[in-house]
Amino acid sequence: MKNELFSIGPFTVYGYGLMIGIGIIAAYLTAESRAKKLKLDPEKIFGLVLWCLIFGYLGSKILYCITVIDEIIADPAFILHSLQNGWVVYGGLIGGILGGYLYCRHKKVNFLSYFDLAAPSVALAQGFGRIGCFLAGCCYGRETESPLGITFTHSDFAPNGVALIPTQEISSLLNFVNFFILINIAKRKKAEGQVGAFYLIFYSIGRFILEFYRGDLGRGSVGSLSTSQFIAIFTLIAGIILVIVSQMLANKGVKAFRVGPGGTVWQAEPESAEAGEAASAAENKTDDEHPESDNTSEPEREDAPEDAAEDSGKE
Repeated sequence: MKNELFSIGPFTVYGYGLMIGIGIIAAYLTAESRAKKLKLDPEKIFGLVLWCLIFGYLGSKILYCITVIDEIIADPAFILHSLQNGWVVYGGLIGGILGGYLYCRHKKVNFLSYFDLAAPSVALAQGFGRIGCFLAGCCYGRETESPLGITFTHSDFAPNGVALIPTQEISSLLNFVNFFILINIAKRKKAEGQVGAFYLIFYSIGRFILEFYRGDLGRGSVGSLSTSQFIAIFTLIAGIILVIVSQMLANKGVKAFRVGPGGTVWQAEPESAEAGEAASAAENKTDDEHPESDNTSEPEREDAPEDAAEDSGKE
């Protein structure tokens, strides 16, 4: 595997960057297509993706700097050297969620609806991103004697000539499976926020387990856990809480958590509007009828004495 795929003049196309780009485009197109089906505004998808990318990039770099804080303290210039590499997925995930939340607040739309929309797309982008990791040789696994192990020969990150557990490929597969599962959950969800919640649950479990088989050491640690495992505990708990709370609030009729048929955005029943129009029309009709009845009855009362006088004269 080589990260340098091909060159066009002075420009070199790298596998990692190419897969990241493909993942972002695929995620964007998927979200835009699903937005129309879910009765969300597709014109807001570009802004949402842009905010998520910016905050996701910042989050991934900040968490990476935290994991290598010792190197930065020893050599502050290390930050400049790591601008083109060195990201932590969980930092990007947290930053992206924050960016999406701020964007939805700015546009005054329901964050949970767009969180559910974005969750499958995030899993899809991660699936392509891990293929990029495989091509670059980063995020590699431990040494193994299994025939399923992979051996790098031109990697700048993974040890070359040694069979390693294919953690990148396993992670990519898990993310693609997560994507298809979330798409199906989205069609059957009972409350807003549940698709995003299940994304957090599935990703956290898969990431926590897979971390035991990672071989790259520059990932930081909290006690006996890697940084990602430590964060995964909290994202897993957050996902479980969101599933439960969203269902409870949806059952109580809280508008932000209610969902329409087929996972679409909840909207007020059209019958209520029609009923209001019918009631208004009935009132107008009643008002129109009353003056007519008054006008017809009054002349009858006025003519009565005259008729009586004529009758008495005849007698």
